[in-house]
Amino acid sequence: MNTPYSALLIVEAELHGVRIDSFLSKHFRNYTSWRMQRIVAAGRVTINDELATPTQRVFVGNQVRVTLIEPPDKLLEPETVPFRLVYRDQWILIVDKPAGVIAHPTGDFQNGTLANGLQAYLDEQTTFPGLVRPGLVHRLDRQTSGLMVVATHHRAHAELSDAFEASRVSKEYLALVEGIVASDEGMIDLPIGRSRTGSRALMSARGDAIDARPSKTRYRVEERFAEHTLVRAMPMTGRNHQIRVHFAQIGHPLVDDEFYGSHGTFKPWRGHTSGGAESSSTTDRDLDTGRHALHATKLSFAHPISDLWLTFHSPLPADLRRLVDEFRGRQSQVANSLSAR
Repeated sequence: MNTPYSALLIVEAELHGVRIDSFLSKHFRNYTSWRMQRIVAAGRVTINDELATPTQRVFVGNQVRVTLIEPPDKLLEPETVPFRLVYRDQWILIVDKPAGVIAHPTGDFQNGTLANGLQAYLDEQTTFPGLVRPGLVHRLDRQTSGLMVVATHHRAHAELSDAFEASRVSKEYLALVEGIVASDEGMIDLPIGRSRTGSRALMSARGDAIDARPSKTRYRVEERFAEHTLVRAMPMTGRNHQIRVHFAQIGHPLVDDEFYGSHGTFKPWRGHTSGGAESSSTTDRDLDTGRHALHATKLSFAHPISDLWLTFHSPLPADLRRLVDEFRGRQSQVANSLSAR
């Protein structure tokens, strides 16, 4: 940061009474409270035109001026990562995440995440890098594609986090599952907890799941094929891997799911051949998309600031459309064969 960045902030009601360093790190979320304490101690922060002290508290309506003489100290590495921007305002972003991109740094995935790509995008929109930090309030599995909302302001982040926690957000997914789902619509009401088997963070709807919590997924059949079904899934709760686990448990695992097989079974890790279910459920290798067939197609919620109800849509991506077209073709071949008899 060559030239220091200065800003004037007005203390909001929800931050009434907090310490000055906490107030500033809320607004500049790539800065820790420790870094903000240094900037306050250096005399680069005023409250109502008077120099602030490191332990001073702010109150609603106070005018806070800050000059960021030091760079952010927890900045995400900005990287070029593919995603489609669907919507943007000063509070939130709506993005369409491609399959294969993990949402945020975790474990072995510390780079190349959606969060890294969003940081790069936000840095392009601001005067200095790191002024705005992308706030991910929910996530999609690495191999799930589709819509995500991202907060770019601390108040939006808090409001959206509360909305997701309280299930005030409507989410719809399109999933291709194995087999023919008999009912046109229904509810899967099976508690989900951690699995007792496997070396990864697998989930389970079996009776022996650890710390199982109530989990509900509504669904509606969109189209049936010869050996597969396209369903619209609407999770009523937000458990990890919920849609994948629920449909697998009732005997309809997602096409090409890496982990979950029918009726509570687990597949061997991809690349392993030690018995059990196949690592991919499509018969033809040229149809294998390399990921499970799940796409977040619709997202609705109240805007965290205006409270207006917003709805966003994302069509099936090309790889899943290709599977649907292939399954439709097979269905037509079966129908033609039967009619010719």
